[in-house]
Amino acid sequence: MQAADSVFYIIILIMSIVIHEMSHGFTAEYFGDKTARFAGRLTLNPIKHLDLFGSIILPAFLVLTHSPFLFGWAKPVPYNPNNLSNKRLGTLAVASAGVIANFCIAIIFGIIIRFTLGLTLPQGFYFITSIIVVVNLTLGIFNLVPIPPLDGSKILFSFLPESAFSFIHTYERYSLILLIIFVVYFSDFIFPILSFLFTSITGLAF
Repeated sequence: MQAADSVFYIIILIMSIVIHEMSHGFTAEYFGDKTARFAGRLTLNPIKHLDLFGSIILPAFLVLTHSPFLFGWAKPVPYNPNNLSNKRLGTLAVASAGVIANFCIAIIFGIIIRFTLGLTLPQGFYFITSIIVVVNLTLGIFNLVPIPPLDGSKILFSFLPESAFSFIHTYERYSLILLIIFVVYFSDFIFPILSFLFTSITGLAF
């Protein structure tokens, strides 16, 4: 990945992460919980959302190792499930909101690419829009992995009974180790899924 490309990737990654986190907060508010608003997390200011490891160290590591794609996460948006008007449905909706937002962004820009192919457009148009699609697809796929603090774990937990609390607590204690193992040894499994979705949405080869 060239240095200039990395800059675009990181900027788009950060803003996509911000939108992802805001989606959690707005969904929680829709279901009656304003914790995220009171915490100042319903903002496009990236400083409010950045996580040291997920937003800075991990993306930098991927750039330095010449990864073909970037992903990461931000500080989880705080919310109180006890404030939700429908606790089970609200918890699932809040957990899913960020992933849905990323996939929606990817689909919108992917459709724009597909329906403008062959047109004379400014230089760099397809480059930037393709990065937006790739980054948001990657975030959506990556966040479905059921390891805390990723959304996949929250989606999974929302289906578990309250009797599974001890398992969840133990699982969360080892989450960072499990996440590092996944990134180092299993993140390549994301690539074929990403490639298939990118081509299907945009009509371009990945």
